[in-house]
Amino acid sequence: MREYEIRDLALAPSGHQKIQWVRHYMPLLAGLEKEFRETRPFEGVKISLSVHLEAKTAYLCLVLAAGGAQMYVTGSNVLSTQDDVAAALVEDGLSVFAYHGATQDEYDRHIERTLSQKPNIVIDDGGDLVSMLHTRRPDLAEEVWGGCEETTTGVIRLKAMAAEGVLKFPMVAVNDARCKHLFDNRYGTGQSVWDSIMRNTNLIVASKTAVVVGYGWCGRGIAMRAHALGASVIVTEVDPMKAIEARMDGYQVMKMDQAAPLGDFFISATGCCQTITVDHMLKMKDGAILANAGHFDCEVDMKGLREAAVRSEETRKNITGYELPNGKWVHVIAEGRLLNIAAADGHPAEIMDMSFAVQALSAKYVMDHRAELSPGVVQVGPEIDRLVAVRKLRAWGTEIDELTPAQEKYLHSWRV
Repeated sequence: MREYEIRDLALAPSGHQKIQWVRHYMPLLAGLEKEFRETRPFEGVKISLSVHLEAKTAYLCLVLAAGGAQMYVTGSNVLSTQDDVAAALVEDGLSVFAYHGATQDEYDRHIERTLSQKPNIVIDDGGDLVSMLHTRRPDLAEEVWGGCEETTTGVIRLKAMAAEGVLKFPMVAVNDARCKHLFDNRYGTGQSVWDSIMRNTNLIVASKTAVVVGYGWCGRGIAMRAHALGASVIVTEVDPMKAIEARMDGYQVMKMDQAAPLGDFFISATGCCQTITVDHMLKMKDGAILANAGHFDCEVDMKGLREAAVRSEETRKNITGYELPNGKWVHVIAEGRLLNIAAADGHPAEIMDMSFAVQALSAKYVMDHRAELSPGVVQVGPEIDRLVAVRKLRAWGTEIDELTPAQEKYLHSWRV
């Protein structure tokens, strides 16, 4: 029987409407739903999932459930759960433990309840699910065959665990799939970050200066969209190769100390901590906008900011203003949490269609190959990447060329 801990089951109709909307724009998941409903590959399998709980994630859960999985679902951020979507999943028969605005204790309890049935497969976004299975509740990991990790931050944590030899089961690095990070991280993050900034601030981007902290795939996307909207872009980096790439892409590159007085918008996308510190904030313009596009709320030093601020107040919905000792104000979107999902609707449906198709197929891979997989970080196989890419092109009605036998022979020969 389903169990749940949500805000209000009566919100379900709105959640169903949201899920139905994204279903129309997610043809890869729709195709997998049809296949899974016929083949039931997850029959009797228990899957615990911790991913930002909004409409696209809900559809992934329903696709896995259509394949026979017993789904136990929670969110991966205290501000990203949409209560109407959670209610819709409960009404559809899934066990859901999540609500918007949970305290840290409530969030931890929701993760624990999601794991309480001793899952066979875990699907994580950021690593909190796996972390609990290795720290507070290792007893709940007894039946875990393996799992999948959605995002860069989570993969970083998994690789650290694997390096220490403490990771108890195989985890597929979904984030590292080409059909995930090349499109989700770049185009999805790029669009959804500026969607959140514009809808929450109601400020123009053109004529402003955007400082992008980190030039990984997420940073590339954020910078690209900022430039397209008419902003001047500054990139800060610690990796010399990425700094060179940013310069050659046409952006200014400098230290954060140099960028701090110049920026109007500051967006961190590193997966690291304290990339924007109070010392940086004290150098910023009055009214500077700060945002985090990384997973955890430590990239912008929120703890230091709260301690240093003379006062704070809600200056606009989803925005908190902090008066600094020098009399200037900085404004932080979504409490320094992941702004594109905590204060917007996340990545576009078509992008998450690709990412979640990789997730669903990777979960099936873990199930099918559990006997031969060892604990550690597992890369997504090229056959999954290619299958998702081919199906995406097919959904667009796009055809591409194929190598002829002569071309195949040429490419695999050292003789001219």
